[in-house]
Amino acid sequence: MKPFRFASLVLLCASLLLGGCASTGSVSLAEVREFADASAKLGGYAELSRRFRDTYEREQPYLSPAADRLARDNDAKRQAVYDDFVSIQKAVVLYMQTLSVLAGDGRFDLSGNLDDLGNGLKANAESGLERRHIAAYTGLTRLLTRVIASGYQNRSVETMVRDGDADVQTLLEAMISLTRLYYKTNENEKKTVLGIFDVELPMSNRNTDRMLVTLAKVHYISKAAEYKLVDRRYDLALQGLTKVALGHQKMRENLHNLQREEVRAMIANYGRDLRMIRDNLISG
Repeated sequence: MKPFRFASLVLLCASLLLGGCASTGSVSLAEVREFADASAKLGGYAELSRRFRDTYEREQPYLSPAADRLARDNDAKRQAVYDDFVSIQKAVVLYMQTLSVLAGDGRFDLSGNLDDLGNGLKANAESGLERRHIAAYTGLTRLLTRVIASGYQNRSVETMVRDGDADVQTLLEAMISLTRLYYKTNENEKKTVLGIFDVELPMSNRNTDRMLVTLAKVHYISKAAEYKLVDRRYDLALQGLTKVALGHQKMRENLHNLQREEVRAMIANYGRDLRMIRDNLISG
């Protein structure tokens, strides 16, 4: 065989081989990209964080003077930790956005998002933030800074998942714990607000109180409906965060088998579930 014909044949085989790999990789990573996108856009946690922060604003009209003093102290504590609670979510969202970029065909500049991560977290015994959560946040933000600042050079989905999984899992665990804290705080608020009506309405039986009682009953019904809706949002947020954690764990466990059909189907199912939860959060 002549040298130039042999070289042409080698180039043709290499082209076919690389083309096949690129095609397979593109298809297999579509599910990773969709899962990462759905994880980044899940929602719920940020809204519930704001609701937690603004608890005093809602409950203040229903408080006695003595209860108001304690509530103001609790309000100051919630305001102090709010930024840290939101920073955790921002780090996880940026990680998922970065993972989506790595799993896609294009490259998008996410460097501007690094500025939103803040300067770090503070341990807080009352909120449940521990040193391991702070270490995980620091580790993940450093990873994101290296990957994004380098333009994703020498970085693949596999290495990103491998290097980020432990910190992502720790931060998702923190978000789940904080969502439960939000739920508990909301339950206390609900007891405070609705409890006043439960005590006062039966005692208001004079004819001169009819209009006031009617308005109070309408307000009670409205507040009870609000709390019922919010309770569902806590449930959906917890379901979503748990799905994100499980989906990422499964990717880590199947790091070298992301192209296998059953793994792709499994990741696709997690992405589908997250989109359904997000739709319910939006419609609810």
